[in-house]
Amino acid sequence: MDSPTQNTSLRRLQNVEKRIVRVLELAGGVMDELANPTGPRKEFINNHCREFMKMIKDIQVTLRDEIKSACEYRPFEKCDYSSRISNEICCKKLEYVLSQLDAMKQTIDEYQATI
Repeated sequence: MDSPTQNTSLRRLQNVEKRIVRVLELAGGVMDELANPTGPRKEFINNHCREFMKMIKDIQVTLRDEIKSACEYRPFEKCDYSSRISNEICCKKLEYVLSQLDAMKQTIDEYQATI
């Protein structure tokens, strides 16, 4: 199941995707305006370029934050698998030692019975 942090991150990345689409639309609008046979409207181009640059900066900041967050994400940090396996191995070793001690005790008892 997704954690709330992952959902928030996915939402932010989806918003970045929408902003990238908008940036491409702005760039296309400027290109269309530059190709206008009557000449480009300076104010139109300035507004689009200003919005383009602002959105590019916002996209960069968001992506940088998401990359930083992803690098800090440690899904197995609280996992106890390693310690559980170590404990199981220790238990098996202890069982083996106990069986060896039982065998030694039986050998001693048999030896003392023959004396």
